[in-house]
Order: sequence, then C-alpha cells, then structure tokens
Amino acid sequence: MTDFQLSRRSLLALGAASTVLSPTLVSAQQISMRPNEDGPYDLVLRGGRVIDPESGFDEIRNVGLKDGRIVAISQETLEGAETLDAEGMIVAPGFIDLHAHGQQLPAAWVQAFDGVTTALELESGLLPISRYYDLTAGEGRPINYGASAAWTYARIAEKEGIEPDGTLQWFQQAFALDNWQNTLATPEELERILDRVESGLRDGGIGIGINAGYAPGYGRKEYYELARLAARHKVPTFTHVRYISVIEPLSAFEALEELVALSAATGAHMHVCHLNSSAGRDVEICAELLKGAQERGLPISVEAYPYGAGSSAVGAELYRGNWLERWGAPDASSLELNGVPLTQAKIDELQAAEPGAIVVMHFLRPDDDADDRRLLDESVLFPGAAIASDGMPWSVGASLVEGDVWPLPDGAFAHPRSAGCYSRFISGWVRERDAIPLADALAKTSLIPARILETSTPQMKTKGRLQVGADADIVIFDLALIEDNATFVAPAQLSSGVRHLVVNGTPVIRDGARQGDRLPGRAIRRRG
Repeated sequence: MTDFQLSRRSLLALGAASTVLSPTLVSAQQISMRPNEDGPYDLVLRGGRVIDPESGFDEIRNVGLKDGRIVAISQETLEGAETLDAEGMIVAPGFIDLHAHGQQLPAAWVQAFDGVTTALELESGLLPISRYYDLTAGEGRPINYGASAAWTYARIAEKEGIEPDGTLQWFQQAFALDNWQNTLATPEELERILDRVESGLRDGGIGIGINAGYAPGYGRKEYYELARLAARHKVPTFTHVRYISVIEPLSAFEALEELVALSAATGAHMHVCHLNSSAGRDVEICAELLKGAQERGLPISVEAYPYGAGSSAVGAELYRGNWLERWGAPDASSLELNGVPLTQAKIDELQAAEPGAIVVMHFLRPDDDADDRRLLDESVLFPGAAIASDGMPWSVGASLVEGDVWPLPDGAFAHPRSAGCYSRFISGWVRERDAIPLADALAKTSLIPARILETSTPQMKTKGRLQVGADADIVIFDLALIEDNATFVAPAQLSSGVRHLVVNGTPVIRDGARQGDRLPGRAIRRRG
C-alpha cells in the first residue's frame, strides 16, 4: 500500500484503500485525557458537543483556545478573556474547501457563513503564485487561503504570449482566445510551460492545478510531464479531467483512465476534482474505475459537491460542438445565465461577444428525479472523498465583486454552491436523509481535505481535527437549523445555522453576526 491510505473505519465504507495520508490516530478516551494547558485562555467555547472526526470523540465539553491553538478540552469549567456559548451546538473542525475559485474578500465572507475556515484555489490555481499571496495578504481575509500553481495560466502565457497577473479575471479574459485550448505545445513551448509551473511550486504553490477540461487539445505527453513534475516535487495534481462526456471516444471515463494510468506510471498523487460534474450520468462506472485503482494502492483522491449543476465560462470548450450530446442533456435550456435558461442562439451570441460570462449547467436534476439523486450520491458519498464547493466568484454583470464590499450588492450572482455547499451537505445528507453519520460527514468536510494535503503541505497536519494541539479553526453550528438558502435563481443568500466561526483562535462570526473588523486568515503555502 502507498502512504496515502485512510485507516478510520467509518471513512472506508467499502473497505477500499483511500488516498489520504493517515497519521497516528488517538482514541476517544485519549483526546479527553491529553494534557491541557493551564488557563486563563484567550477564548473559551462553553458546553458544546465536541466532535473530532479523526478519533471519533463525541462528548459535551468546554474548549480552551490560546495563541490560535486548541489547548484544552475539558469537562471542567474553563476561564477565558472571551467566552462563546456553544450549548446545544456542534463544535467541529472548520470546513476546508479544496476548490474555491472565489478568492475575493466578499466571497471569503460568504463562505465563512457556510462554516468554511480554509478556502483553497487548487483545481485552476493561479500564477504568479507570489503575486497572488502578496495581493491577498495585503487585503486580508477572514479565513485561510492558498492556491496551486496553474498549468492553464502557464499554457496561456506560452501559447498566446500574454503574461498572467495572479488573478482570476486574467484567466476569464483568456476564453476569448482559442490557441491555448485546442493546440499541441511544441517541445520548446512545453519546456517553458513546465518551467513556469515549477516556478509556481518553488514559490509555494500547493500542488499543480490541471484545468484540463478547458484545454482538451493539449498533448498526452504534456499531462505525463506534469505528473512527473508533481511526483518529483512530491505534490498532488488537482485535475479537472480533459473530457466531460458520456459518449465515446473522448469520454469522461477515458479521461479518468488517463489519470489513473499516469498515477500508476509516475507515482504522482492525482486528485479528481468534482467527480459529480466530470462523470455526470456516467458516474457509476467512473466511480467503479477509481475505487478499483484505490484498492490497488494508487495515490488517487476524490472530491465532489452536493449539486447536480456545474458552472463555468460560456466560452469554454465544454459548451461547443456537440456539447448537449456529450453532457447527455435534453436541450440548450439546461444551460442558464443568471438563472435564465438559454437557447442555442443565445449561447452562440455569448460565446462570440462575452465568452467569459459565467453560466450554470444542469447535468442532473436531483431534487426532481430519484434516479438523478442516486447518481449524485455516487459522488457525494464516494468513500474517502472530500466535499469541495467549486465555489465561483461573485459578479454583477461582467464585473467581479471584490475589495472591501459588504453586503453583496444587489444583483450579485454566482452558482449557489458559492454560498451553501457545506450547509446543503450537512442539512440534506445528514439531518434530512440520514445518508451518512454526522462524524463521517464532518470528516469529509475537514479531516479528509487536510489529509489530502498534509504530506506536501505540513501546515495541514494541525487542521481538520478538534484536538489539543490542533489549530483553532472551528465551526459551531446548530444541527437542527443549519441550512443552505442560496438558489439557482437567487444565489446571494447566506447560509444559516452557523452560530460562531473561529479562525486561528479569533471569532469572525459571533452569535450569527459577521465581525467585519477581524481578518485572521493566514496563507496556506508550501515551502518551495
């Protein structure tokens, strides 16, 4: 078996080898008996139901925080400079989002209300990495942040001759160009692409973002070299596979076969982004393929979001040619702009005039169709898989909502997963359907994402746990009230039920209210 093997029994429903590093576990008894640091504490969480998904600990306790860490978990009364009442609440590790395109300050605040304490841009990534981190640190964030080194940015730079600036806007504008999406790289171009990606890793990028679905015309040898680069630096790749299609050839199944083969050949840890939207209606056979690879020890990890609709720029290759047949969709109205179904004529118009416009694609209708709900469950409940939002930035028309803006302005739009991913998962799959135990659901939202990253990014070893010594990134929520309120028509609605959110020991949400002057988020960054 590889180093990427999960040992907690409840996260291995099929008994298959998982692909996340498994540190030594502690028992429920040990966590409550670990030496506590003496008080007084900076902050005390009083009387909540403390759940640690790694050990299985689940008891009513008081929690003491000091210097941004958890330093006491006790039945005894704890004294602190500040106290948050957690009685009747779940006290759990803050949610870790591996796939958050909304890296702007307003997007971070929206995710905070969804229980997220760390939001990372890993699928697409950014370049130059150093500029992204400098810009973000200069503005400040309420939650932790970080990004991978973006292969697509490197490819656009070399194929189109324009330099990236570390922002998502630059990438969106590149959809007006086609050469980077559909042509092979020359040997010289490939060498320069790899150099750019490697520079991003050396600058602290969290792995390699391979947004292959947006540039499906790249060469197979190019993907091989990216996997080799990842293996050499011992970092994961985060892949949006090159084909989203239920028809062969050039199907999602074929694209996942390519990923599996490269993991086997190079030893690289290959992470599958949004299995639900990548596999679509073919998810059963695609999930079977990935489970078989994991059972044979390949370092492959998986994520999914709890929606049957995806979101991306209308100019992407995903919506060109025989796109309806590839998605298995009935007609063009499956694609929406600002909640309004589109016609093919309108799609053609947008692709010519506004290719960076963000659209929503309904590939499943789980709220209306039981079979579609079952297909979505294949991804969301995939054993050992993380929940990740694929949350989009907020925009009004063609302009991104960024800077110190709050609340979101009228007309702000994004996919509802940008606001409600985690609340939707907890309320829908745990509370309403009882499809997964709460502790296992919390592992999917915190522990598993941390384990996916912690070998290459040691900062993550103290996240995703609620134990003495762990980082004080904590969500306190009411299981009876947690709810996603964002819809496809009206997405700019905050989730409800998160009573408090603590990031690095500082409350950024207190009694359901935003603490707008507190920006304790820190960079998650590799030592390049």
